[in-house]
Amino acid sequence: MPAALPPGYAPDMGRRQGMADAGREEVGARVLGAWDAFLAEAERVDLSRSSRLPGWRAHEICVHLGCWDDHTAMTDLVQSARTGATGPQPDPDAVNARVTAAHAGASREEVLDALRRNREATARYLAEEPVELDTAPTVSVVGRVPLLSVVLGQAYELAVHGLDLVSCGAQPPPPEVLQSGLAALTDVTGALATSCGITGGVTLATPDGGWSFAADPEGWVVRPVPGGCHEGPAVEASAELLLEAASGRVNPVPAVARRQLRVHDVGGLLALAPIVQKVPGIPGGPILQLAARTMGGAGGVLGRLFRKG
Repeated sequence: MPAALPPGYAPDMGRRQGMADAGREEVGARVLGAWDAFLAEAERVDLSRSSRLPGWRAHEICVHLGCWDDHTAMTDLVQSARTGATGPQPDPDAVNARVTAAHAGASREEVLDALRRNREATARYLAEEPVELDTAPTVSVVGRVPLLSVVLGQAYELAVHGLDLVSCGAQPPPPEVLQSGLAALTDVTGALATSCGITGGVTLATPDGGWSFAADPEGWVVRPVPGGCHEGPAVEASAELLLEAASGRVNPVPAVARRQLRVHDVGGLLALAPIVQKVPGIPGGPILQLAARTMGGAGGVLGRLFRKG
């Protein structure tokens, strides 16, 4: 289980680069823990089983998370950070389509080996690369973000895809992996808020604890929050539901109507909506779009639900 952040943890306000300020030990424990949990389920699940993702089996889920001769995501991210984060932002849908098609016939052991190689590439970065690279920007699928924040982003992807594997017979990701996924989601949203010149923040609150960020054009700070706590703009639900809603796996509107998901200070959350215009496919986009729709129809049923939240 990842180590908890120290009591009263406060990043170096001179840098203010979110979870990158927490350092490699914290980020590495969360990411590698997420890899270990995902690998454990991938090794026991039938990769030929269809998943809840249209057209994807467990095979495709695992293939696109692997490291292949023609798909070396971690190496590419490091090289981008070393060379000034130039070049176009990759299209994740196009990349996924290419990789899954190229390795559609890979054997079970080849797929599992590819997953292990990607974990090893991440561990090697954390153990061997100079720490100065952690806060260097790299070109990722959501834009130019500090490299260590992109590394942490793997925890979000592994948590969400771990939930996808449940439809193939896997066990759900453990609570600490879901929390790591939320930390990554909070961090990248803060990074994008800063890149958009936005001053604002949000808390992702769960009964077991959550994460918040505060951003302005100069940087962003990410902090853990105790269970059930939030101030200002916040989205409150179980960790699983927050990840499902943020990734577009579930529609957040019915969850709001059933009181499974609550949004607090919708106006403050709406300040973050321009992020979706800059990066339409960002993690968390469905929640920000929900806030925008709610404010647009503030006199309707959803508006009344949120005002009660």
